[in-house]
Amino acid sequence: MAKRLTAYILFGLVAGLVVGWVLNASLDDAGGAGTAQLKDIAGYFSIVTALFLRLIKMIIAPLVFSTLVVGITHMGDTSALGRVGLRAFAWFVGASLLSLTVGLILVNLLQPGVGLGLPMPPADASAGLAKASFNLKDFISHIVPASMVEAMATNEILQIVVFSVFVGVAMTAVGEKAAPLTRALEALVSVMLQITDYVMRFAPIAVFAAVAGTLAEQGPSVIGQLAYFMASVYAGLASLWLLLFGIAFLMIGPRIGQLIRYLREPILVGFSTASSEAAFPRTLEALDRFGVPPRIASFVLPLGYSFNLDGSMMYMTFASIFIAQAYGVELSLGQQITMLLVLMVTSKGVAGVPRASLVVIAATLSMFKIPEAGLLLILAVDHFLDMGRTATNVIGNAIAATVIAKWEGGLDAPEPAEIEPPHAPSGHPRGDAPDSFRDIG
Repeated sequence: MAKRLTAYILFGLVAGLVVGWVLNASLDDAGGAGTAQLKDIAGYFSIVTALFLRLIKMIIAPLVFSTLVVGITHMGDTSALGRVGLRAFAWFVGASLLSLTVGLILVNLLQPGVGLGLPMPPADASAGLAKASFNLKDFISHIVPASMVEAMATNEILQIVVFSVFVGVAMTAVGEKAAPLTRALEALVSVMLQITDYVMRFAPIAVFAAVAGTLAEQGPSVIGQLAYFMASVYAGLASLWLLLFGIAFLMIGPRIGQLIRYLREPILVGFSTASSEAAFPRTLEALDRFGVPPRIASFVLPLGYSFNLDGSMMYMTFASIFIAQAYGVELSLGQQITMLLVLMVTSKGVAGVPRASLVVIAATLSMFKIPEAGLLLILAVDHFLDMGRTATNVIGNAIAATVIAKWEGGLDAPEPAEIEPPHAPSGHPRGDAPDSFRDIG
């Protein structure tokens, strides 16, 4: 099933490119009725994409809650939870610095904003994005949910993680009395993974609609105008991929090739939809099949979606300095390093949804007196860049979970990447999901 779904998603991606290009070439008339018609068509396509993403959001909260609580109960003691948490945060800080530094080095080497040759928006123009400066009090208080129902309703992943940790630790302390609740949550994991399988069957259609709608409205010409900037960003993302996979190779050896094969589908889903959330359920399943113990994956992945968005962080550095270059704003090395540290702090907790990075960039630009209007330069191609950085986020979080599992005592034996176990429901990792979580203790 996984191999067929990946092929269908690829087909949807290619078909979306072709259909979007044809529609744009047929109807675009540089601001006339055809352009308005293209906008309407893109709006119709976006209905399909929005429905798919809403289906994914429907899964996220109960899946994160159930898998995380079950994983904690099977850790056996709170010292193991604390150890995994500390190792996860150590990795996140290191990966954040690596991502931001790669962006900083490459944007200075390639200088995509110098001599841009495009009409520049007025420096006082607004990009229409909310700017929220970093506030330590609000950041810390927002971590703890005022209501678990509200946190689940709004898909506040970090708040769900905090509540789940409390529930998991309490169930561990209660012991045998909580056994029925543990079994119920294991059953919920199985149910949510089956729902995930149903939802993912719509992924090829959603990918087709997302790509066709975006290309129909924007057209290939906007890509050509900022081709060097886009190529520079993707060169940075590719460099980051090589570094992350290289570090993973040092930790797990030749099995890195297996990991890449298992991650093909979630990477493709993330790339096509430009949403890290859309790839979360499949990433969790892929890691389980690869051999990452569910108690590790179910804890590290949700944290990673708030604290370890490697692709987004690299892009934030790249885009901020690109805009400074375009407007001729000179930044000293010290200022650039300061910007890197500011971005590392303010990016924590950024949502894994399309274009969340732009809000962080907008807040950072004003701190360094860089015109916010520069965001207007990249808004037109941001969706195409978001696809690449989202795929990078998926890789970064998967590698984080894999490395931490290695630190915690090793990886389990992998399941076949393309062949599902006999009698297993399609889409379930290792056959029966509850057994998989039960076996981790």
